[in-house]
Amino acid sequence: MAKRDYYEVLGVGKEASADEIKKAYRKLAKQYHPDLNQNNPQAEEKFKEVNEAYEVLSDPDKRANYDRFGHADPSQGFGGGQGFSGGFGDFGGFGDIFDMFFGGGGGGGGSTRNRGPARGADLQYRMTIEFKEAAFGVEKDIEIPKAETCGTCHGSGSKPGTQPETCKVCKGSGQQETVMNTPLGRMVNRRVCPACQGEGKRITHPCSDCRGKGVKEVRRKINVKIPAGVDTGNRIRVNGAGEAGAKGGPPGDLFIVIQVRSHDFFSREGEDVYCEVPLTFVQAALGDEIEVPTIDGKVKLRIPEGTQSGTQFRIRGKGIPRLGNGVARGDQHVKVFVVTPTKLSEKQKELLRDLSQELGEETHEQSKTFFERVKNAFKEVL
Repeated sequence: MAKRDYYEVLGVGKEASADEIKKAYRKLAKQYHPDLNQNNPQAEEKFKEVNEAYEVLSDPDKRANYDRFGHADPSQGFGGGQGFSGGFGDFGGFGDIFDMFFGGGGGGGGSTRNRGPARGADLQYRMTIEFKEAAFGVEKDIEIPKAETCGTCHGSGSKPGTQPETCKVCKGSGQQETVMNTPLGRMVNRRVCPACQGEGKRITHPCSDCRGKGVKEVRRKINVKIPAGVDTGNRIRVNGAGEAGAKGGPPGDLFIVIQVRSHDFFSREGEDVYCEVPLTFVQAALGDEIEVPTIDGKVKLRIPEGTQSGTQFRIRGKGIPRLGNGVARGDQHVKVFVVTPTKLSEKQKELLRDLSQELGEETHEQSKTFFERVKNAFKEVL
């Protein structure tokens, strides 16, 4: 039966990003994992199909070749002995012809490579932290589900005291050969041994703890150190905290993807912090010294007399620490706005009217001077 399209297997489009492909794979791998679907006889085949699709589409080079050649990618041994999709009738596929002329370089190589140690899969964990935790760093304990090497059989899959036996079907080669006499001559077709799935060995006494898989699904608590200065979208790598490797291979890594919660008072752009502080009319007109919150605590800020609403002040060195540096920091920008009073007593209103009259002549002269400048500017343009 012809192979299904790898994109169709994972349920994604051909324009899917690497993250979308990984997300789809993890969902399907969990859905069809044989340990979680022991009553579903088709789960294991589905699981293998999903893994095969992900192995190709997660690798940029393999994916590019697959998009160009499909399952007949010439860099993958002319289809791995599964038949060339171009249609060579009953001649056994392009891989068989390759075997006949070059001594088995087609389908056999893939299964031999699969029998060696393999690195474990990487894991991803999304962590949400507070604004100040992102600024100054934090340590957190997280619990993640992951596959680890079985402690009972130490990853062999066999019951302690027993060893896997050499496959009697393929004599340990991991392959089956079929010899055919055709009009083109004697042709040898090599395929993965169905009895041992290309391993060359069979577990006759599986480990009762991991059911012969060599790995177990566990929940592991991990202490994660988040450095000062991280921001939303940053990734922290925890080496060796991913899935267990196969056949003694190294484990994968764990990637912590950071999401920073917004703050009620502060906002952030890069390493600089921004905030807004209200001023009374009197403070703006006469000047004052006010207390301003920073991520380190309160500091004094001098407001000069005649400050206009919307004026921005800089407090140096009170921003976010530079990621990876720990010493250099950004600045804090304080934008002031004048609050207009809404409820005034009659006495306060009278005082403001008196102030308005006192300022009337000065205000009139300022306005007259301003409009004169505008008028002169238009004359220059015309």
